[in-house]
Amino acid sequence: MANEQKTYNLKTPRQFVEDFPAFSMGSIRNLIFFEDMNGLKAAGAIKRIGKKILIDIDAFFRWVDAQNNGRVL
Repeated sequence: MANEQKTYNLKTPRQFVEDFPAFSMGSIRNLIFFEDMNGLKAAGAIKRIGKKILIDIDAFFRWVDAQNNGRVL
């Protein structure tokens, strides 16, 4: 179907840590700061609109699964 739209499940870092308390704000900030080196950027987990930073929940947890399984993205 040509008119299919991709849907995103996006959260701000603050919303993310509220919904997933296993991650602290400091750990999320660190992951975002090093997104180029840790693979989050390549995974498409971090979206930026100007200064606004959003986390794509689905892409983030796919990245987490890849880390857990030892696979390279």
